[in-house]
Amino acid sequence: MPQLDLSPGNGLFYDYAPPGARGLTFVFVNALTGSTAMWEAEIAPALRDAGYGTLAYNFRGQADSPFTAGSELGQALIVEDLCRLLAELRPPRPVLVGLSIGGLFAAGAYLAGAAAEGLVLINTLRRPGPRLDWINDATLRAARVGGLRLLMDLNMPLLVNEARLREIRAGFLTEAPYEPLDPAHGHYNLLAQSARADWDLPYEQLDLPTLVMTGLQDRIFLDRDDLEALYARLPRARRLDLRDAGHLIPVERPGATVEALRDFGRWLEDGAKP
Repeated sequence: MPQLDLSPGNGLFYDYAPPGARGLTFVFVNALTGSTAMWEAEIAPALRDAGYGTLAYNFRGQADSPFTAGSELGQALIVEDLCRLLAELRPPRPVLVGLSIGGLFAAGAYLAGAAAEGLVLINTLRRPGPRLDWINDATLRAARVGGLRLLMDLNMPLLVNEARLREIRAGFLTEAPYEPLDPAHGHYNLLAQSARADWDLPYEQLDLPTLVMTGLQDRIFLDRDDLEALYARLPRARRLDLRDAGHLIPVERPGATVEALRDFGRWLEDGAKP
């Protein structure tokens, strides 16, 4: 199992394949409770088949990425870890692809000096304020009461499209009792620290080619006015709105995600001309 050792008791699990003929490497940055499995199910293999490299990894606190007790798995640490992973592996011509808050971390890595050919923000753009604070605080409280199962039972109808809901319905709202998420668990740590994340990005400084992907059935995080305002601040951005997807586009529409990333890759290969 490949792992980048950061310090005693701390490491990052990763899955890396260098690029073929295309030369670009897509670097996937998870959401808080995500894992490399989401990218490796369909998206990364399809991109490798097309000649691209892929790098997926798990944050400290996610599956197979250890962390020491007392660590605060917050924004600064996650961005620092991503920068270190890129510096250690040196994937050729990286394109940072972040889902949800993963896009915030990917953007933060670029702003911190990490080299990148392009940036993909999947349902990332959101405005800090009372509404986002409420969502973050309520998420942690639900996890304290009933763990991730309660959190998903409550939120899934608001996160994904209806076709996906029909597919997964049997695995949710079961009779099994809810159990609180252990405060020592990595996911609890990540959720707790995410409430302190700084979403006030200097978007004008993201001066690299950027693709903004938005699932229009996202009923929790999508505010269309905020999306329009933040998108307008990106200097070199393209936009793709998916009417048949919600917040979890790579899970709901993996084929469309592959197509969008391949199109973005071709745009970068062509010099990202307007």
